[in-house]
Amino acid sequence: MDECARALELLGMLLYAGAWLCVLGAAVTPRWLSMSTSLLPVESYELGLWETCVVQDTGGMECRAYDSLLGLSPDLKLGRVLTCASLALGALGFLVAIPGLSLVNGCEEDGAKRTLGTAGGLMAMLSGVLCLIPVSYVAHLAVVRFFDDTLPDVVPRWEFGDSLFCGWAGGFLLVVAGLLLVLGSRSAARAPPLPAGPQRRYQVMNTVLPRAEYV
Repeated sequence: MDECARALELLGMLLYAGAWLCVLGAAVTPRWLSMSTSLLPVESYELGLWETCVVQDTGGMECRAYDSLLGLSPDLKLGRVLTCASLALGALGFLVAIPGLSLVNGCEEDGAKRTLGTAGGLMAMLSGVLCLIPVSYVAHLAVVRFFDDTLPDVVPRWEFGDSLFCGWAGGFLLVVAGLLLVLGSRSAARAPPLPAGPQRRYQVMNTVLPRAEYV
């Protein structure tokens, strides 16, 4: 097996695991958007997909979950659906890609390994795209509302939270990890097979038959 293909597969799997954990952290932490006001400098607000939190300057935090799913804003609904879909598809792609690795002996056929590795890589890339969509959409709305001229300057505005950057990093790394897995599977498929045993050389000798003499 080509060493370059193995290196691509191992690097892709390591990035895959780290990126999936980043997406998980972005999904569960209530820090998609943050807001602090000059009227209450001792408090700041954090908004996430599942709850909102009030953070005190002393380090205390009080969170409250949303009361109703139907009462959520469209950006939070989209974020919940696509982030959960990204996590589910990413976990499935990771499990599919494991038997397709060249170091795993569970599947002996090269064609099946190539198919599993490629499928796992494509799932990783799709999972990354599903994560990048809600994160970028929430960030876009935050920018539009921040520079809204119809609101007075004294009105507090939401700004980017740490979870957005974590989601961007996770989505981008998922796409890179999937690309590495696909390239590793293709490179392993193009590697020339090793000879099964020593080759034998045969030498053809010309045999000269004696002429028959007739009297």
